[in-house]
Amino acid sequence: MKTAPSRFSSPYSPITPPIVQRIRLAVGEGCVLTEKEKLEPFGKDATELLHLPELVVEVRNVEEVQAVLRLANEHRFPVTPRGLGTGLTGGSVPVFGGVVLSLARMNRILSVDPRNMIAIVEPGVVNIDLKRAAREKGLFYPPDPASLDTCSLGGNAATNAGGPSCVKYGTTRDYLLGLEAVLPNGEKVTAGVQTRKGVVGYDLAHLIVGSEGTLGIITRLILKLIPHPPAVSTLVSFFPDLPSAMEAVTAILTSGHIPSAMEFMDRHCLELVGDMLAFESTVYSGAFLLLETDGSPAVVQQEIEKLGEVCLEHGALDVLLAPDSNRRNKMWEVRKEVSLRIEHSSPLYIPEDVVVPIGRIAEFVTGLPVFEKRYDMKIYAFGHAGDGNIHLNITAADPVARPRIEEGVSALLREVLTLGGTISGEHGIGFTKKGFLPLEISRESIRLQKAIKNVFDPLHILNPGKLFD
Repeated sequence: MKTAPSRFSSPYSPITPPIVQRIRLAVGEGCVLTEKEKLEPFGKDATELLHLPELVVEVRNVEEVQAVLRLANEHRFPVTPRGLGTGLTGGSVPVFGGVVLSLARMNRILSVDPRNMIAIVEPGVVNIDLKRAAREKGLFYPPDPASLDTCSLGGNAATNAGGPSCVKYGTTRDYLLGLEAVLPNGEKVTAGVQTRKGVVGYDLAHLIVGSEGTLGIITRLILKLIPHPPAVSTLVSFFPDLPSAMEAVTAILTSGHIPSAMEFMDRHCLELVGDMLAFESTVYSGAFLLLETDGSPAVVQQEIEKLGEVCLEHGALDVLLAPDSNRRNKMWEVRKEVSLRIEHSSPLYIPEDVVVPIGRIAEFVTGLPVFEKRYDMKIYAFGHAGDGNIHLNITAADPVARPRIEEGVSALLREVLTLGGTISGEHGIGFTKKGFLPLEISRESIRLQKAIKNVFDPLHILNPGKLFD
């Protein structure tokens, strides 16, 4: 764990005992945490960063959020909004100290409306809880980040989270109709609509989505739901190597098929989770591909069989159906377990999240061994093949090698951009990747984005140190 001082040398004021007392009066005694042992869990996310806040405020409603931000403006202390802390770029880590504003207690599903097919929720609702509530009414909320059973919808919106279903259904932004947010000055704003269309004024709702808590704190979301698919079927396919698996992916997509998920793992990943795959093919395969289709039962059956045929045509060593829910769940457990095992097995672990054009996935993964050899690192590649979103988990046997590994990470990101890709598909930029931003975004674009930040937050009290310096 990288431990750092509570604050960098900064223009922010410390939170004095009188300020703490004013916060207590505004939100209630039981909502304020000041003991060091209680602060530590709020000083980190899923990265190695640790920056302790001066205090944590566990808000319960929008009025309390407004009260804290008004005090922050008055006394010039920073506020870092936090969902459930599952981020991978330090986005909810309070790098300048100050207040961490936890939204975990704002966790009510306010309504699931089957007639209009929308849900209205507070930001602390866990993703899977909305999925279950929607399912009870025959509806479906598709966005499914890997941490769906532990991540909050407010955090999902702040980072525009994706997941395996993106290939067919899109990301969080595609299901956000409207929102309520508190601006850095403490004023409340509503943006967006409750309808399927709406073009009145600038689209502030979708500007705030993906802004990583730097423009406003989301306190309510209006989310689009769709009918729940009546049937789902899953296929797993083993290939001799990762490039051939990626060629099969391209062939599937360009032939008009749109699976509801297309997940892959490379040979390194298979070596870690092979004990969970009771297939002989696992031993001699170089890549694993998981495909899923959903829809009406008859169509699903035809579609999954056709996907298997395409895989075999492109060199698959074995194709296996997992039509029942028990087998499907086991396959997804394997896919979800891999990142945990990578982290636990590696003294040095850097997770990256890149996207390359679909037609160049095979070209990119073919070159990964070159980077491994050049920078003396091991790269575990897995992710969402259907949209080109590749999770590169970069590891080394010795933490002392970090400078060399970070040099390799920079080279990999430059290669992604050379291929027409992007350096982050769903993890965001946060704190850990902001140094790479100028590689992808022009100086003028950065100037405009900083100007937007200054309009929303002229005092820079909201989530400072993220996205930009």
